[in-house]
Amino acid sequence: MIDIETLPDLAARPFGGTVMAASDEFFADKENLIKPEPATFQPHTFTPKGQQYDGWETRRRYGRTDGHDWVVVRLGAPAIVRALVVDTSFFVGNFPSHCRIEGLFAPGYPSADELTGWFELLPESPLAGDKANVFTVDVPWRVTHVRLHILPDGGVARLRVHGEAVPDPADLVDLPADLAATLNGGLVTGSSDGFFSPPSNILRPGESQVMADGWETARRRSPSHDWVTIQLACESRLRVAEIATTHYRGNSPDRVALSGSAGGDWFPLLPETKVQPDTTHRFRLPADRPVTHVRLDSHPDGGIARLRLYGRPTDTGLTAVTERWTSSARDS
Repeated sequence: MIDIETLPDLAARPFGGTVMAASDEFFADKENLIKPEPATFQPHTFTPKGQQYDGWETRRRYGRTDGHDWVVVRLGAPAIVRALVVDTSFFVGNFPSHCRIEGLFAPGYPSADELTGWFELLPESPLAGDKANVFTVDVPWRVTHVRLHILPDGGVARLRVHGEAVPDPADLVDLPADLAATLNGGLVTGSSDGFFSPPSNILRPGESQVMADGWETARRRSPSHDWVTIQLACESRLRVAEIATTHYRGNSPDRVALSGSAGGDWFPLLPETKVQPDTTHRFRLPADRPVTHVRLDSHPDGGIARLRLYGRPTDTGLTAVTERWTSSARDS
């Protein structure tokens, strides 16, 4: 069973997702589909078009015209989709009876009208109203776009596309890159605690907006310290670490440290170092040893907004990225 909590929603706005086109959005805007926060509802809030909904809602089509409604979403990065969530929260008498979802890979930045070569990610499936309908996906091909078909019409609050980012090797060749970033394939593999907010937040793109947009642990009442481990996009040599405590003013760590591993024991990258609240810190790292995983230690506890790990893939790492890119192409 796929644990969607461990996989990013690559359709979400914070990860660079965008809604490109829809067949109709008469009652509620298509852009609501990719809001990161849960849908809300305030009854008896009417506009000239009817009750306001925090989602995407089309006009009534059934019995009036042929066909069905659809919407196209571009993901923030190429990805192998592992799970889809069609959330119909607060749509009770006006949700679609069924949906199906397609995907495709398109290089560059084509318009919605230029997209061709759609293939099935989810066959026609029934939907329940006022519920997060979760579907697992077993398709090995990477996609950059998804198309949600709702049958025949109605409202959907959110569309979540959980998956594994697949970086384009061309984006990593001869360029320094953030090799921990979610959009480059970085992934949190373990942590000591995530009471207030999950550790995967530290790999998100962009600057943290509020405290809940970072990683914050419970207040520690015992010896030791908190930690998080990250799998890099590929084997790399790291040169710079950026550790931000943005918005954590009375609850930042006192000290941080970084360790690296390449499938064996952990070795130091950054010794235990004092940090400041609400600050972005930059540290030079030794680039003499390749690493595949990094551990960030937070002494003794607290909140970290973002972690960036800049470096270059090794030849071995770049070969692995290239092989994954090639094997996830549908025409391979």
